[in-house]
Amino acid sequence: MRILVIEDQEDILQNIADYLQLQGHVVDCAQNGLGGLHLAITLTFDIIILDITLPGMDGLTVCRKLRQEADIQTPVIFLTARDSLADKLAGFKAGSDDYLVKPFSLPELHARVEAVLRRSHAVTSTRLKVGDLSFDLNTLQVSRQGQRLKLNPIGLKLLERLMKSSPHVV
Repeated sequence: MRILVIEDQEDILQNIADYLQLQGHVVDCAQNGLGGLHLAITLTFDIIILDITLPGMDGLTVCRKLRQEADIQTPVIFLTARDSLADKLAGFKAGSDDYLVKPFSLPELHARVEAVLRRSHAVTSTRLKVGDLSFDLNTLQVSRQGQRLKLNPIGLKLLERLMKSSPHVV
């Protein structure tokens, strides 16, 4: 599983990355909101672990931009010191799938990652997205950079297989 961790505190970031790698996951990291947003849009991840208080762009804005502007539905877990009910509600309103307050235990974080992924895979995704290429499996519409593409049935099946397997070689 490929995980993106966006956290500005280097020691926390390194602890999370090391622990998740020991659990067998591939971990990419960013230490600010803009860098994290760029990675989340240009690469494909199974889940994103996101701090709220980040330099450049806060985590709430990153999550909103992923959901509303980039149409990326990758599950997001907020990992933050903000523990008020208002903060938690703002996190969920921004598009978060879970919310974990610091300090936290690494095994609990890993359990939440697995639980969120189980729930997200239970809901069959009808939209595939790789980079700027988007494929709606319900309507069979394909678009790249907002431009609709026309493909024959064999092309659609091939594209679906390739997108589901991305970034792996088929």
